[in-house]
Amino acid sequence: IIMLFNTFSPNGLLLYLGSYGTKDFLSIELFRGRVKVMTDLGSGPITLLTDRRYNNGTWYKIAFQRNRKQGVLAVIDAYNTSNKETKQGETPGASSDLNRLDKDPIYVGGLPRSRVVRRGVTTKSFVGCIKNLEISRSTFDLLRNSYGVRKGCLLEPIRSVSFLKGGYIELPPKSLSPESEWLVTFATTNSSGIILAALGGDVEKRGDREEAHVPFFSVMLIGGNIEVHVNPGDGTGLRKALLHAPTGTCSDGQAHSISLVRNRRIITVQLDENNPVEMKLGTLVESRTINVSNLYVGGIPEGEGTSLLTMRRSFHGCIKNLIFNLELLDFNSAVGHEQVDLDTCWLSERPKLAPDAEDSKLLPEPRAFPEQCVVDAALEYVPGAHQFGLTQNSHFILPFNQSAVRKKLSVELSIRTFASSGLIYYMAHQNQADYAVLQLHGGRLHFMFDLGKGRTKVSHPALLSDGKWHTVKTDYVKRKGFITVDGRESPMVTVVGDGTMLDVEGLFYLGGLPSQYQARKIGNITHSIPACIGDVTVNSKQLDKDSPVSAFTVNRCYAVAQEGTYFDGSGYAALVKEGYKVQSDVNITLEFRTSSQNGVLLGISTAKVDAIGLELVDGKVLFHVNNGAGRITAAYEPKTATVLCDGKWHTLQANKSKHRITLIVDGNAVGAESPHTQSTSVDTNNPIYVGGYPAGVKQKCLRSQTSFRGCLRKLALIKSPQVQSFDFSRAFELHGVFLHSCPGTES
Repeated sequence: IIMLFNTFSPNGLLLYLGSYGTKDFLSIELFRGRVKVMTDLGSGPITLLTDRRYNNGTWYKIAFQRNRKQGVLAVIDAYNTSNKETKQGETPGASSDLNRLDKDPIYVGGLPRSRVVRRGVTTKSFVGCIKNLEISRSTFDLLRNSYGVRKGCLLEPIRSVSFLKGGYIELPPKSLSPESEWLVTFATTNSSGIILAALGGDVEKRGDREEAHVPFFSVMLIGGNIEVHVNPGDGTGLRKALLHAPTGTCSDGQAHSISLVRNRRIITVQLDENNPVEMKLGTLVESRTINVSNLYVGGIPEGEGTSLLTMRRSFHGCIKNLIFNLELLDFNSAVGHEQVDLDTCWLSERPKLAPDAEDSKLLPEPRAFPEQCVVDAALEYVPGAHQFGLTQNSHFILPFNQSAVRKKLSVELSIRTFASSGLIYYMAHQNQADYAVLQLHGGRLHFMFDLGKGRTKVSHPALLSDGKWHTVKTDYVKRKGFITVDGRESPMVTVVGDGTMLDVEGLFYLGGLPSQYQARKIGNITHSIPACIGDVTVNSKQLDKDSPVSAFTVNRCYAVAQEGTYFDGSGYAALVKEGYKVQSDVNITLEFRTSSQNGVLLGISTAKVDAIGLELVDGKVLFHVNNGAGRITAAYEPKTATVLCDGKWHTLQANKSKHRITLIVDGNAVGAESPHTQSTSVDTNNPIYVGGYPAGVKQKCLRSQTSFRGCLRKLALIKSPQVQSFDFSRAFELHGVFLHSCPGTES
């Protein structure tokens, strides 16, 4: 057996070759980064395990050779063939042949959920890349009869990690400079555990860490609350901050976020939206970096930090979205890790794999399914708040007293958004020499203003696109500009140039700009912000949103909202007016939540027969494709007809590759194949209809005419390597569709 693989994952099944009729089997897998081969010829298994780890994002070649009872495993660096590790051994007993039938399948990169495995095989899946597989000199097309497999090799960054067995992950050290910031999100049902531990001192001299002069900081969950400890290493002792959960405990299985911000002598820590807590460092370390030599997440190795940490218990649950100085860290960069599951977010132990029938009986997994569809709650709205971003030019124009802002401008508003960019407010002189604007870019606020003599720009580090309400204030006063978010001020910026007055018209553009207005000096973030905006005051005077000079495509805001777009069951969204070409290959991905068993998800159809369609019919998901030689359908049928109408989010992936199609719903794959292998292309040049379609439009690959009721998000049509994500605000027709927020809490 020869194969090449490339992965960052420590665990994964590369190949499984077994028999339904005998004990004989062969498996090749990654176990904690090491290559592990197990084989049983009928008289008992043998295991070959490498000493080195190979989950470092580099291509390696595995060569396993068996001559009767003798087995030899070699793992070779694909780019440096002299870098090679070899293991060999002999199977026990008298058997010397691997007995299997031609019809017994060979699994590569994973196993179906229903397939039982032999004792000792630790995983049923693999995240990474495999190529050039040969077995007994026969080669294989790995895309044929494949599920959850795509062409090409792109190793995605890993943003989440699960700690379920007392492990830890070590990342390259990140020292706490005088201006620095950490942000981490976690979820757990356990009461205590280390979330983050950054230890200083000489790595070679562990004894250094016993002294009070060793710098370190830690974030720990203790008794359901958060404790942050900081020792700057200046001999002035340990600083502690205790953060109480508003609900009484952080051990509720929900996601919680902790921020740690150092601004010279002041370290501010905050849990979720609670009031921040400050710790003050000594004057000696005001401009000194708190140096770190080891950075651990979720726990620490045995013997580390013994005298520094008051609690050494490993975290149990999920840690994700670790951000340092506005950079989202990639767990692929780990220096080392033990007993963790990368790229997952679990709160409890993974389900045990079903052992082979000869070892024990296969027990069905207990799981509760709803007996009926969830009932939608009545829609509630936020009084006085408005949703923008329904088109690129959604806006209010509100009158205000322009003379009041010449010497001082203070704009305060409340905002809730999931978006990463958009225009929040704008005011300008007729010739646009003077202006003030607030924009969201990359999830962060940028306040720009010009008194006629040069642009002044102020930025704030807070991430706003979390779907929570924030109070935002922008100020220009006494030749200084700054932004305040939820009471936290940005650094002050001195006004550029010698201008002394902000001379603007008395028109306040809220949420966006009219299509005919061209703002020339504020960059390319001119589209309407997909956000809910509440009360707005200019210099403490509330603007009257009930009497706008102009209003365009602005709606009410849901009281409780989550990311997504709401379809009320009466209409549709029409995208790509010029027509979308499906052709031979396309991969459609989306997420949906609904309270109905029926509804159109997506359709693209010609007037003839070529078409594709995705729909819910009687609780099943159907993916239809017609290449011109007859319709084929992949149907996903859950265990009961009400599983998908539970009001929770479900993931969907529909892949068309020439004459084959695959549908994956919540990780469950089904496929279909046209017998007409020469007919490979869906020759469309037609709009994409989402959530329904107009009465006068024919859809040749949809059985249902029922419009979808519920929420959709993350719609993308992928033609490798191009990923085309669709923003519903760019639709050329919308009916019964409410953009950029979905009523209800995330589930």
